[in-house]
Amino acid sequence: MGLGSHGAGVHGRAAVGQTGAMDIVSPAINDYLLTHSEPADEVLQGLAAETHRELGGAAGMQISHDEGELLTMLVRLVGARRAVEVGTFTGYSSICIARGLPDDGRLLCCDVSEEWTAIARRYWARAGVADRIELRIAPALETLRALPTERDLDFAFIDADKAGYPAYFEEIVTRTRPGGLVVLDNMLRDGRVLDPQNDDDRAIVAMNDALVADDRVDVVLLPVRDGVSLARVRLWPDHG
Repeated sequence: MGLGSHGAGVHGRAAVGQTGAMDIVSPAINDYLLTHSEPADEVLQGLAAETHRELGGAAGMQISHDEGELLTMLVRLVGARRAVEVGTFTGYSSICIARGLPDDGRLLCCDVSEEWTAIARRYWARAGVADRIELRIAPALETLRALPTERDLDFAFIDADKAGYPAYFEEIVTRTRPGGLVVLDNMLRDGRVLDPQNDDDRAIVAMNDALVADDRVDVVLLPVRDGVSLARVRLWPDHG
């Protein structure tokens, strides 16, 4: 769920074993789907527990375990070797993404919080994926614009400040290979896309409209937790 005050920093949805703020499914179905997905190991369980213990209400920005498993599967399905994450928080999604990469794969994490990503660094080491991850503490747009312009990204996950989504997406999609995948989180805004209540809601409504009209990608919006958009990059000519 990103927070606007953290320009490239944070996640959204509930902890392992809990429903998200948007209860698309009943608590009983939530428990059922979690028990019928790949289970969280001790590292992810520990990370979720520490995030809730140390950060309190902010822990609601952590993705749920089923969404994390979806990220791992998507990374593997596209055969990703180079990935980018915008909004790392305490590292749950980055572990899931890194686990889907091959041993020589690389994930670039963009965030602005030294405090929260310090937790991420410890758990990357515990998960055995620290050697696949590079963290840059800076506004994400600066980090993305500094990347080479070649289209060699395979996978990206955007879960940060909502007003920044269009700019993050534009920098990423122009650097993503045909067949690569860009995943955007919190695309339903607890259902408020039907009745926007604030600037973040309106930003996501505009982003959803822009994605479906973008001829560079094929897009599907899934009702996973707070809404996940998958944008697969088509073969499209470079726009000078």
